[in-house]
Amino acid sequence: MAKSKYEYVRTFEFEDRCLQNCWIVVRLDGRSFHRFTSSHKFEKPNDKRALELMNRSAAAVMEEFRDVSLAYGQSDEYSFILRKNTDLYNRRQSKIMSAINSIFSASYVYYWNTFFEDKKLLYPPSFDARIVLYPTDQNLRDYLSWRQADTHINNLYNTAFWGLISMKGLSNNEAEKVLSGTVSSEKNEILFKECGTNYNNELPIYRKGTVLVRKLVNLPPSKSKKHVICPLHVDIIGDSFWEEYNEILNLKDLILNKNFKPDDIFYLVKRS
Repeated sequence: MAKSKYEYVRTFEFEDRCLQNCWIVVRLDGRSFHRFTSSHKFEKPNDKRALELMNRSAAAVMEEFRDVSLAYGQSDEYSFILRKNTDLYNRRQSKIMSAINSIFSASYVYYWNTFFEDKKLLYPPSFDARIVLYPTDQNLRDYLSWRQADTHINNLYNTAFWGLISMKGLSNNEAEKVLSGTVSSEKNEILFKECGTNYNNELPIYRKGTVLVRKLVNLPPSKSKKHVICPLHVDIIGDSFWEEYNEILNLKDLILNKNFKPDDIFYLVKRS
């Protein structure tokens, strides 16, 4: 590029590289999503189609950036975990955060009709973003445990809250008073006795959120190896998940997953 007398303005830019050897977490949150969900009449306490749209949008981010090794989502938020040895955009915070946010937001609009064919998108959604660095594997696991625990706490409350409204005819204020100061076991009891609902029978996608993982699989009919992204609704607080997907923390390449079933839900990565 030819130099000009105006090029000095580049000196106002500041260095914002993420610290080396740290896990990079980009978390997106829906901005003013209470209004957005009300305007589009999402089902309460959970709208499965809305959650699946979030998952598809997150998968689009993982399709674009191979260094996103895992993603976790619930409600109107998604966390993207970049390998701690990534050199994506020279680890520049602003570039990583803005690229992931823009791809996710654009995908949310792009795939809207796939999941809400009977609802018009009234106005574009928006998401805010932040980057947090975690220096150890345990820090990263604790972060994801925190988000999954938050999923359980919020969903249990919302399930009980809307159950009291829809099944018992309580007002919003009355439902809030019934649940005020209650612990998890008490909310479970209220749900069972007052609403006839066993919380453990609620769909795992509501109770546990969604974790997106990468797999290398054989896809028929060609049986060629393909890179896919699979949504799972499993516990990520205990050790089992991390033992099964040990390549995430160990920064290893994917190995062929022989337990994959072609009828499982997955997103094919076209840039394999």
